[in-house]
Amino acid sequence: MSYVTNILVAGIGGQGVMTAADIIAQTAIRAGHDVKKTEVAGMAQRGGVVTSHVRFGEHVYSPSITPGHADLLLAFEPAEALRWAGHLRTGAAALVNTFAQTPPVVSLGLFEYPDAPLEQLARYPISVSSLNAGDMAIGMGDRRLVNSLMLGAAARHLPFDSGLLKQALLDRFANKGGKMLTLNEQAFDAGYREPGKI
Repeated sequence: MSYVTNILVAGIGGQGVMTAADIIAQTAIRAGHDVKKTEVAGMAQRGGVVTSHVRFGEHVYSPSITPGHADLLLAFEPAEALRWAGHLRTGAAALVNTFAQTPPVVSLGLFEYPDAPLEQLARYPISVSSLNAGDMAIGMGDRRLVNSLMLGAAARHLPFDSGLLKQALLDRFANKGGKMLTLNEQAFDAGYREPGKI
C-alpha cells in the first residue's frame, strides 16, 4: 500500500490560501505524484474561512482529508490553526502564521476569538512551528506576500525538493512582472530561513 501525504491549508479570505494550495499541488505533480485537491471558501471575499486539502502519493483516490490524518497543517491565522488541529494525526506538524486577524463573525459579536490559540495548539500531540508572516509581509512592502512566506517555511516540511516548490511559485507569478516576481522570491527565501519554533 502506497503512502499518501496529506496537507491541509487553512486561513481566511484574502490571505492566498487557495493559491498556496494550488502551488503545492502543482509542485507535487511536477515531482511525479498523483494529486487530488479540494477546497472550501465560505464567504471568502468577506473574510470567511478558507480551507484546501491537498493529497499526493502514488495513487490518491479521494481529495478529502479525514480528521486525524493530515500530515501538515499550513495555517495562515492562529485561530484557524486551532480550529483545524483535530485534522492532524499524532506526530504531524503545524506551521502557523501568528499574525491574528479578527474575522467578521467576531467583529459582529457572534463569536469570541479564542484565548491564546497557540498555547492551546501546543497541547496537541503535534510539532508546532510559527512565524509572523503577516508582519514580515508588511515589512517587505506588500501584505499579499503572506502565502509566499508560508510556502517558503513549509518547504522544510514537504517531501520534495524546496527548489521545485520555489520554481512552481515563481511560475505562478511570472506574468505579474519583474518586481512582483522578485518580491515573491524574496518572501519565499525569507520564509525558508525562518526557524520559528514555539
